[in-house]
Amino acid sequence: MTLYRSVRAVTGAAGDGPVDWTAVVDAARESTDPGHLDLDEGEREGYATDVGDARDRVRAVAKLDFDLPERVEVMNRHHWLDANVETFERVMDPIEQQAEYIPGVARMVNTGSMAFALSFLSDHVLGQYDPLLLADNDNHALYFVRPNIVNAAEQLDVPYPRFRRWIAFHEVTHAAEFGAAPWLPDHLESAMMEAVENLSTGNIDRETLGELDTTMTAVEGYAELIMDEAFDDEYADLRRKLDERRQGRGPVEKLIRRVLGLSVKRRQYERGKSFFDTVVEQRDIETAGRVWESPDMLPTDAELDDPDAWLARIEG
Repeated sequence: MTLYRSVRAVTGAAGDGPVDWTAVVDAARESTDPGHLDLDEGEREGYATDVGDARDRVRAVAKLDFDLPERVEVMNRHHWLDANVETFERVMDPIEQQAEYIPGVARMVNTGSMAFALSFLSDHVLGQYDPLLLADNDNHALYFVRPNIVNAAEQLDVPYPRFRRWIAFHEVTHAAEFGAAPWLPDHLESAMMEAVENLSTGNIDRETLGELDTTMTAVEGYAELIMDEAFDDEYADLRRKLDERRQGRGPVEKLIRRVLGLSVKRRQYERGKSFFDTVVEQRDIETAGRVWESPDMLPTDAELDDPDAWLARIEG
């Protein structure tokens, strides 16, 4: 890992598009420590057991019919970079198609920005359910970034096996959502493409971006609800310590998180969880799961703050 090589990769960005994706990967890799991936047989079995138990518990609690992705991978940070750069490239493709001429300086800045974003995320992502949006296949995947899980467990002073299991339950809950709602990837993809295509022509489509935010708020909030109900151990201290860790970050990292939209993600967790908690209190967990019946069953932005209105609409 050398900063010099990372900078050199960015300054050598070439091609005709807004971003040199080969340089993005090279620069991100050079500025990111891959971390250790020396799992013994017991730890590998631990991941498999956690994922399998999470599947069974989530099925029982949420009453959702779903299967795990065929790809369940324990990876290091470089593996995560390789898996996600293709998604970034697919999402950016409409903008690249619109680009007639990109000055070298602009390409270098864009390439550096993407490399920085991917490098930062690779250092912080613990687990990921990847629906492979905009890909040519529907082979969804489940990732666990072991070096980050180990580091976070040490920083939070919690047992690594327990923390690893908690992360597994969270990601398997996302697998349950997408498994129960086969329409969800297409719904997200169409909104993403519409927003990006409008952006490529210089227009910010606030309506579509708002719909995306609303959908992801439902996704994250439901996952928080089911995770709490399904996890078979104490979790309150884990949530508290993670929240304290986020709040205790320095001003630079807080700024980076805001720029990358991670502060928005936290708001989605909290707002979505509040909505579903109220639905369960007034009805039951099966009613909360009706959001995955069709896109029309998703709460609107206004209904997220007024669960009674959502209940009245779907039951009326």
